[in-house]
Amino acid sequence: MCGRLRRGSFPRLHVDFVAAPAQSRSRRRPRAGLAPARRGHGNAVYDVEQLIDGTWQPGSRFETVVSPHDGEPVTRMPVASDADVSAAVKAARDACPNWARTAPAQRGDALRRAADAVEADADRLAALMHAEMGKPVDDARGSIDAGIATLRQYAELGPVHRGRTLAGDDDAIDLMAYQPRGVVAAITPWNDPVAVSCGLLGAALVTGNTVVYKPSERTPGTGYALAGLLAAHLPDRVLSLLTGAGAVGAALAAADVDVVAHVGSTAAGRSIAAACARTGAKAVLENGGSDPLVVDAGVDPEWAAEQAALGAFANSGQICVAVERIYVHRSVAERFLTALVAAAQRWTGQIGPLVDRRQRDAVHAQVSAAVAAGARLCTGGEPPAGPGAHYPATVLADCTDDMAVVADETFGPVAPVLVVDSFDEGLDRAAASRYGLAATVLTGSMGNAQRAWRELPVGTVKVNSVFGGAPGGAAHPRRASGQGFGYGPELLDELTVTKAVHLEAPAGGW
Repeated sequence: MCGRLRRGSFPRLHVDFVAAPAQSRSRRRPRAGLAPARRGHGNAVYDVEQLIDGTWQPGSRFETVVSPHDGEPVTRMPVASDADVSAAVKAARDACPNWARTAPAQRGDALRRAADAVEADADRLAALMHAEMGKPVDDARGSIDAGIATLRQYAELGPVHRGRTLAGDDDAIDLMAYQPRGVVAAITPWNDPVAVSCGLLGAALVTGNTVVYKPSERTPGTGYALAGLLAAHLPDRVLSLLTGAGAVGAALAAADVDVVAHVGSTAAGRSIAAACARTGAKAVLENGGSDPLVVDAGVDPEWAAEQAALGAFANSGQICVAVERIYVHRSVAERFLTALVAAAQRWTGQIGPLVDRRQRDAVHAQVSAAVAAGARLCTGGEPPAGPGAHYPATVLADCTDDMAVVADETFGPVAPVLVVDSFDEGLDRAAASRYGLAATVLTGSMGNAQRAWRELPVGTVKVNSVFGGAPGGAAHPRRASGQGFGYGPELLDELTVTKAVHLEAPAGGW
């Protein structure tokens, strides 16, 4: 779920949040359409609370998120304790029976009202995303719009979710019915915090599950605001919010939940899968990727370079299906590389920062290691002086498949280029990865396009466009990239159980 991507120059936004009127700590619900925003402590702009057992709670231990633009404090978040996790899960468990019995149409109506509330507050959410993780405001609005559309999609799909009757004996009724799984732990990422969260939360709620939601510790204010907007239209305890870093997510994944739905790193996904194996919970995972782009002979190299730049540099490379490695046919390689370098230099002035200095250090370490191993730095590759987590659009040539910048997920604005002598070679090397999230092929050959989607062992294959796809699509990630449907109508199947029912009249009749 990446939202619509738009390019352009974006001014630095000053974020000024106005505190809501004073309200009691014991209040059961946030006001409709407005998360309970408060001015932060010290220099922080925004103070976050947790939603546990139907009440907003301030917490007792805190961490501060700093701006990727200038390093100044942005958000002060509580760190959930083990007791908080247990209380949130118990409250969700207690709320399960009534929410499951709520008519699907009513659940859809609640989700529809929540989507309207998110739409009304989209500017504030976009400002939060910009402040916490650096996404340019216009791009943030695009991804929020995608999240709103997803909520509305699930509001319509939920009430008509599948179920079927079976052909049995005339004096009996046989059917297959679906039911909610129970408590869903939704652990979401920072790179597209609203759109991804809307997908997991919307699908879980509309199918009658209760949800314990843990947004990324890098975007807790965005998750807090979104949770407030949704919770205002739900019964108490149907949605809970916990905040904190990986230890909180690990505790939640190991708790008494029925599903853990996670979008994030492969390392975290494997830890969650192991926890689910111990508890019996279902794991739905969309994890890392090192998505290839294969550039065939005969394509326009300048057009191909623009596609590559869009795929590698949009959102500063922090997209689940970003282009992470490029295999270009030797016949067009020189012109392609020249055009890609020029495109990267244009993108450098348009992209926002990376989410934080830790991420920038990780990206730069991969670039530096590649150069030390023989890669040629064509442009970028040096963090600018000054505060913040900015990193330039970077192009590397003469790369090899064993370099970390090629083999691993970089999640930064870096385009490693590798030259191949045939489409077969490009396809083979693109497939030789431990990941299996997505891939793109640029080709003028229908035969090669058909081969690509059939042979590449990934969940999504795109031909002649690095982004795009019809609404409602879904795919299985493979290998280290996860398991299960993480979006689309099929996510409703992941979050429900199917029960076979046989009804036969007793001997004397009904």
